[in-house]
Amino acid sequence: MRDPAAHLTDHIFPRLPVRQWVLSVPKRLRYFLQNDPKALNTALRIFLRVIHTNLHQHCASAAGIDKCAVHIGACAFIHRFGSSLNTPVHFHICVIDGVFEAGEASGDDKAPNASVIFHAASPLDAAAIAKVQSEVKQRIVRAFVKRGLLDAIAGKVMIDAQHGGGFSVDASVCIGSDDRVGLERLLRYCARPPFAMERLHSKGKDHLLYHCPKPQSGGKQGDLVLTPLELIDKLAALVPPPRTHRHRYFGVLAPNSPLRGAVTALASHPDKSAGKPICTAIAARRVSGMDARHEPAPPSPADREFQVDTPETARRSPARYLWAALIARIYEVFPLICLHCGGEMRLIGFVNEGADIKKILDHIGEPSVPPKISHAHDPPLWDTDDAAQSEVFDAEPDWAIERQISPEVQFDQSVNG
Repeated sequence: MRDPAAHLTDHIFPRLPVRQWVLSVPKRLRYFLQNDPKALNTALRIFLRVIHTNLHQHCASAAGIDKCAVHIGACAFIHRFGSSLNTPVHFHICVIDGVFEAGEASGDDKAPNASVIFHAASPLDAAAIAKVQSEVKQRIVRAFVKRGLLDAIAGKVMIDAQHGGGFSVDASVCIGSDDRVGLERLLRYCARPPFAMERLHSKGKDHLLYHCPKPQSGGKQGDLVLTPLELIDKLAALVPPPRTHRHRYFGVLAPNSPLRGAVTALASHPDKSAGKPICTAIAARRVSGMDARHEPAPPSPADREFQVDTPETARRSPARYLWAALIARIYEVFPLICLHCGGEMRLIGFVNEGADIKKILDHIGEPSVPPKISHAHDPPLWDTDDAAQSEVFDAEPDWAIERQISPEVQFDQSVNG
């Protein structure tokens, strides 16, 4: 959650407006998205194509450009979980709010597309989002009918249903071009894990309580009271399929896109005095006592169009983040600042001798002896007294053994596969 958001903020997403598009489908279609990878990819591609068409229509400066000549930049997060440990498959897609066009080619044969033109989209209203929802619903249902996952009658009923028919598209969250902290917070939300440890509490001796922030039907708080085995069963259902990516790049952000280098070059930090990624800049600002949100404003792009040339030295090495910098980005507290004097802490040496370590732990009031490890025991539901165990495991069977038919062929069951 922390590393992907930091990498996307520092090295992938340019300093342009980013809008979050969220799509959820009816319960009848979620089964196919959960178990059929082809159906999942089909629904995701349809959603992205509709977004592409919508952004192209809302870019005034790209009105005379062919749709195939402009591209979007998006990163899609596939969520196979909900806030109550359920499995509603839905999509969170962070899309750059506009379209890109390839600029003039340079003379270098190795880099034919060395520049890119960005066409910013106008603000979207409720009618535009409703149009996207309607088109996504029709195209996804028709695709599922064509693949044989739905019959024609059920598909027609789902298309003609009022109030979306179970389809929901939300695009109300838009991050400004200068709000990098807000963008990283949004990306952390999209890349979050399915299980939050801080919501799990103990309830009695044999049960656990998982707090659900969203109320269920009827306005009641839908906290889950589960046994340990029930909790493990729910968590096992949230494990994604093997060899699948949790987030995918599309458009100009795709790995094989010829415009990727020009677009990602816009993600560099504008503060030349820092000369480092945003994680290091925030850490430095925390050391000096400045708020991480008060970053210098980057140069604002033109209202509708501008062109950026890719420098020859735009290539970067893979991002590497220090643990202290990641903590400073999330909690806005730099862990290497002394709480007493406010000075910066630094590593001065390693203590390897056991006697010295014991003296230090005793001095600061921490235990210097490791806790005693208990022996493994049965789950709480299996804890019974000796009498009950003897009744359960030592009781005689309730059938007549002499009446059982012996097998016709004798074989060694210990080696039979």
